[in-house]
Amino acid sequence: MTSAVAVADKVAEPLSRARINIVFLTVALGMLMAALDQTIVSTALPTIVADLGEAGHMAWVVTSYLLAEAIATALAGKFGDLFGRKLVFQLSGVIFIVGSMIAGLAHGMTLLVVARAIQGFGGGGLMVTSMALIADVIPMRERGRYTGALGSVFGVTTVIGPTLGGLFTDHASWRWCFYVNVPLAVVMIVIAARAIPSVRSTIRPIIDYAGIALVAIATTCLILALEWGGQEYPWGSATIIGLFVAAVVLFAAFVAVELRAEEPMLPMGLFRSNVFTVCSILSFIVGFAMLGAMTYLPAYLQYVDGVSATASGVRTLPLVVGLFTTSILSGQIVGSTGRYKYFPVAGTAVMAVGLYLMSTMGRTTGFWLESLYMLILGLGIGLTMQVLTIVVQNTVPYAQLGTATSGVTFFRTLGSTFGTAIFGTLYSNQLKPNLTEALLEVKVVPPATAANPQLLRELPSQLANPIIDAYATTINHVFQWVVPVALLGFVVAWFLKQVPLRDSTRSAAGDVGDGFSVPNSPDRVVLLECAIASTMRRARDEGPIAPRILESAGSALSHGEGWALGQVYLHNRIRGAATVAGIASAHKVPGEVIAPVYDSVVDAGYVAREDDRLVLTESGRAEVDRMHAAWRRWLDERLDDWDLTDPADRSLLDQALDNIAGKLLDEETEEREPVRV
Repeated sequence: MTSAVAVADKVAEPLSRARINIVFLTVALGMLMAALDQTIVSTALPTIVADLGEAGHMAWVVTSYLLAEAIATALAGKFGDLFGRKLVFQLSGVIFIVGSMIAGLAHGMTLLVVARAIQGFGGGGLMVTSMALIADVIPMRERGRYTGALGSVFGVTTVIGPTLGGLFTDHASWRWCFYVNVPLAVVMIVIAARAIPSVRSTIRPIIDYAGIALVAIATTCLILALEWGGQEYPWGSATIIGLFVAAVVLFAAFVAVELRAEEPMLPMGLFRSNVFTVCSILSFIVGFAMLGAMTYLPAYLQYVDGVSATASGVRTLPLVVGLFTTSILSGQIVGSTGRYKYFPVAGTAVMAVGLYLMSTMGRTTGFWLESLYMLILGLGIGLTMQVLTIVVQNTVPYAQLGTATSGVTFFRTLGSTFGTAIFGTLYSNQLKPNLTEALLEVKVVPPATAANPQLLRELPSQLANPIIDAYATTINHVFQWVVPVALLGFVVAWFLKQVPLRDSTRSAAGDVGDGFSVPNSPDRVVLLECAIASTMRRARDEGPIAPRILESAGSALSHGEGWALGQVYLHNRIRGAATVAGIASAHKVPGEVIAPVYDSVVDAGYVAREDDRLVLTESGRAEVDRMHAAWRRWLDERLDDWDLTDPADRSLLDQALDNIAGKLLDEETEEREPVRV
């Protein structure tokens, strides 16, 4: 299997600290906008329905975004390898702007749904290329800190999205939930054009177009059947049955294509792993419960409790606080103990309890009791969500690490899509008869007033209460039907196997970004680079690495001589030529500082001078080969699930080491003493 390797279009000076920070803020802004639009509309949905009508399409405002985002996430990484990640990042921003403008101008629900799909396609591209650009641009020594911050940006949007949507709805218009993206995205694109270096791929990636198209169409057919069933068409109609049949056939075709694809979007071999299969199912269920609940909770709070759109966003905070609390705690405990199995077991059980308690809420339920129920649901989601990506990263070979991690994220996005759709179907199918009955009881209230939470709050209690009870009964019905889904997750979680954690994964287990399944690079080489870099950071705490490598190699070279030979090898391999001036420039030191060590290795016969160039002699190459072998053995002892006798693993490791060498060569400006590199 081939893998794309990102390299700079031309050799350039390492980025300055100020430019690195500008690049990070630019990609963080892209991540923020894309992630924010998953939840920002939840508090605006009741007002959107009151303004545009067609309550039956309410779920599609969220579902279309999530589905398009999932498709874009699968494509954007490959397109970034083909055309350059900077270009794909900017084009994704343009698509996001177009979708935002159309959504803000929409005067019908159908057009809004289409606009949200366009937004989602741009948003998915922004998210996945944001993570890839961090890997390309940020120095390896600091990458963990930046990716953790980017993960936190992704998670924080869960907190601010509903509240921000409520603020726009109450104090401007729901349309500003979309308009606000336009100036921010324009600024992002302009800064990206100036600050982000161009990055290309040295290897043309293989894109599984057939697999991506089949899973997208199959999922759309299934969601349409669930959305239209009982509303647009009877459940037994030819249209609904035809959509279900088409979905089954297309999913079967997807499996057949993936079994034969050279680089499948989702390798079917992953499902031979008990852990990947269980984590994918649990990830689907977590996405199902989280986005479904967060989409319809604001509607409940506005219609039943009579609060404003802003207040409905604020009052969902207990759910998010619970989610963050247990996500962080479970990650830290898993990182320190290596034990994870019972977190999903406990989490799905707590989720089921939370969903059941929320199904009992009504017009007379107090604020503190509602907050407690939401907190319980959030605690359950957090207990389950954080460990799923960590567990998968521990059980698949490095050669499948990127695909497996992306697969779990994809299942969570699909779960969010189906959750929102099924919540919407249950809501719409139950609301129509309940609301009809309530309006017959209070004949003086027109349907338009009953559909508008602001107008409903202004009615006298004797007129409003039957309508409020209709909404409460409807949303309670939704949560009751989702309880079995959580209980299914509880049963499935017991089948999760406990395996030893890799040290490189445990070190990042407390990162809340992992819990929110931030779309990461699907490139297994990039992920292996991260594992190697993490291993090196921990090893440096025990002392310098180079002397240990030299000792293991049985080399008679001094530390300085070993460094000097390594620099000649790297500069010739990565930059095409090694000179004393070039090596000195890379380290920001005068040539006179390192000239003596090169005089020494030339005199010893390890390096020869050809005009200004330095080249390894036969004995010099033998020493470098000896150090390479010792370096691989050193990594082999510290990287779990690694087999240097396997040609695929060995090739992958060589590719990752070459990438790291090139990147470290450009990062050495921070190392003032060359022999410590």
